[in-house]
This record gives sequence, structure tokens and C-alpha cells, in this order.
Amino acid sequence: MDKVIMSAADAVADVPHGATLTVGGFGLCGIPSVLIQALLDAGTSELEVVSNNAGVDDWGLGLLLTAGRLRRVVASYVGENKEFARQFLSGELEVELTPQGTLAERMRAGGSGIAGFYTRTGVGTQVAEGGLPWRYDQAGAVVKKSPVKPVMVFDTADGEREYVLEEAIVSDFGLVRAWKGDRHGNLVFKDAARNFNPLAAMAGRVTIAEVEELVEPGDIDPNHVHLPGVYVHRVVPLTPEQAADKRIEKRTVRTTSDQNEVR
Repeated sequence: MDKVIMSAADAVADVPHGATLTVGGFGLCGIPSVLIQALLDAGTSELEVVSNNAGVDDWGLGLLLTAGRLRRVVASYVGENKEFARQFLSGELEVELTPQGTLAERMRAGGSGIAGFYTRTGVGTQVAEGGLPWRYDQAGAVVKKSPVKPVMVFDTADGEREYVLEEAIVSDFGLVRAWKGDRHGNLVFKDAARNFNPLAAMAGRVTIAEVEELVEPGDIDPNHVHLPGVYVHRVVPLTPEQAADKRIEKRTVRTTSDQNEVR
């Protein structure tokens, strides 16, 4: 089955207002920036996004955030986006902060048909006991909190231990970016860009992948496939310019002029 759609706009055209999205990437590494831009151009709003973070103020999911298109975010890290913090603290945005490993496993479980799982992460904290702020009002008062989660005791090699129940995540659409993909949707991710992408893809009922290099079926060694095409429904090939447009979240090196000033 040929899953290629040449236009990102066409690929996201049926994403409705209010949809839930699982979005791949870590910081700005491996984010589906072209699909995000297509959603921005389409005017799609009231979105719930599940992703490791919300991009930065002027790139990635930060574009949808700044445009007021997001109603809820499930993430593990939001420290690089000032607009995110402003919207959350002013009551404009609902935020469910989730431990990073737990977030990854919730998406993987959703894509594997597992309704939930027990984990040690969060036991004895507000993650399990509830009360984490999810939404503030304009005056800064908490108006919605995380619920109490079931805790069970299991026998382990170290004796009895408590574990907290976490529910799986299944989204309406998964948006991911791959280094290489074929027309059947088999994907290969490069280096750190592999991050959350396979999990976000698995969790989507309909998954759309933008690929930097489109190849024919059979060109990818089956042993090198990171995500089988069964999880992918649409493949959008990028232009060389789109594939090369990769931003740096935070520079940690000095320019020549900076070095001269230090001296």
C-alpha cells in the first residue's frame, strides 16, 4: 500500500479542532516541524498535545502555543518556553506534568494495546497522591488538580514494594519525523532523533510521518527498521530545504567575537 502524500497540508487536513496529538521529538531534535507548520497554517485549534516538551517560543510546538491553538499539554519538561509558563500560570492552558520515563511508557503501552501499567516512579509523591496543579485561574489559584492514583503492593526481589498505576495514552493522531522512510511507512530514525518518535507514532490511531528521505519498499534492510509500517498511515516526503531546516534549542559554545571579548 502506497502511503505517500506529497503535501503536508493534505496530510493534516482532516485533523479536527479539539483533537489529541502525540508528537515526537526531544527538545527540537526530531520534531515534525513541517507537519506542525501545516497545522498552524490550517488554523486547527483547541488541541491537546502529548509530547516531551512544548518546543521553544518561536519553533516547534511553540508556534501552535503562541498562536493560542493548544488547550492542554501532557509533557515532562517545559523549561525552555517562556510563553508556555505564562499561559499555564495565567490559566490559559491546562498542563499535566508527567515523569519522562512514565510518559514514554504510557505512549508505548497505548500503542501496544495495554490499558495501564504499574511503576515505582512517583510512589510517595503527588504523582501518586494527587494534587499537582493542572490548571490555574487568572488570579493564580489552582482550579484543577491531578487525581489520586491507585497504588498496589507487589513482591519483588527486594521485598514488598508499592507501585502506582499509570494509564496508557492513545491519541487521535501521531505526528513524527524520520530520517528515512519507504512508501509502506517503514521508518528509520537517526541518532538522538529516535527519542520519542517511535512511541508517539505507536500511540496514534492515525500516524503521519514526515521523512527526510523517501525510498522504495525493499530499500531498507528489515533489520534496520525502527518502526514498522503497520503503525504509520501517511508518509510526507520533505524537500531538501525542509529536511535541512533544523534548529538548535540552546547554544553552549562561544562565537569568535565572544571569545575575543573574554580575552
